[in-house]
Amino acid sequence: MDLISHIPLFEGLPGTDLAEVEAICLKKDYTKGELIFSEGDPGNGFYVVESGTVKIYKSSLDGKEKILHIFGPGEPFGEVPVFTGKPFPASAEAIAVSRLLFFPRSEFVRLVSENPSLGLNMLAVLSMRLRQFAVQIEHLSLKEVPARLASYLLYLSREQENPRSVALSISKGQLASLLGTMPETLSRILARMSRVDLIRVNGRRIRLVDAEGLRALAEGAAGLEP
Repeated sequence: MDLISHIPLFEGLPGTDLAEVEAICLKKDYTKGELIFSEGDPGNGFYVVESGTVKIYKSSLDGKEKILHIFGPGEPFGEVPVFTGKPFPASAEAIAVSRLLFFPRSEFVRLVSENPSLGLNMLAVLSMRLRQFAVQIEHLSLKEVPARLASYLLYLSREQENPRSVALSISKGQLASLLGTMPETLSRILARMSRVDLIRVNGRRIRLVDAEGLRALAEGAAGLEP
């Protein structure tokens, strides 16, 4: 109940409503690398990450993978089919040992129909998700890879509430896919950013040496020397 009350989707709901949400919730455990659902599977419900990390991705016909989003504790995913009744538009996989909360579609739709506040919360979360994807598309289509990386590091800094360093929850290969580039290109850019004293890399921990320089790079006000 305490966990559910802190999920943005359910924030502000009274205890009686939270109890109804808890009553339909199922806990599911996944090992690292285990598939949660595949693109085209029936959208029979949505998930919230209790612990661990999940990637949402699409695969091309030749087997190439494009990561669309990474979700961590407290974040919902797979919620769009709850209202559309359509199949999942992408695949989901646990990239760490994860525990998920699953909310079956039929029971959740019933709760929404009985509780307008829950419907408004869901609308707010979906609107925020749409904005995130719009920003992601803008970055991938209009920004060079160094600017995309700088933007992502600053985003992590805000999310982790640490202006001096960030911790990557995903591998550098997965980060490259998320940013729409190749792992070799990402490695070269990380090395270049280190040479000009923007960052320092220590495994998955990245220290933000020059946050203002990163911001200028992210906004296109500065470039990154070869």
